Amino acid sequence: MSRKKGPRSDGPQARRSFTPGQKLELLTGYEQAVAAGEGGAFLRREGLHSSLMSEWRRARDAGLLQGKPAGATVGRPSAKQAEIARLRRELAQAQAQAKLARTETALTIMGKARELLEDISRSEPDGPDVFGLGKR
Repeated sequence: MSRKKGPRSDGPQARRSFTPGQKLELLTGYEQAVAAGEGGAFLRREGLHSSLMSEWRRARDAGLLQGKPAGATVGRPSAKQAEIARLRRELAQAQAQAKLARTETALTIMGKARELLEDISRSEPDGPDVFGLGKR
């Protein structure tokens, strides 16, 4: 009888476990790979699933991975921790929206100032000196 060759030909393997630091490193690497359009390749290379990344992201956002010793277990966030993480995300999003609104307002003001200066410069280029500065 011939034996099959493949990833599971030598029997079941022990379940892998990751320290909080490793989870943060892998999550950071995954997010960088996703930004580069290579998230799937990263997951295949590391032998991970996208659902694990989602779970680790929730734990990170809830503050469960920060400051944990290497052997500490990390469970799911409690309802209170999940709410805090959600509120932090909303606050960050609101701050980004406020910054965007300020930038748009500043650009609108600058555009109107430019239009006004163009109108002034076109209004009477050879006329009398309105501002008393003399000809240049």
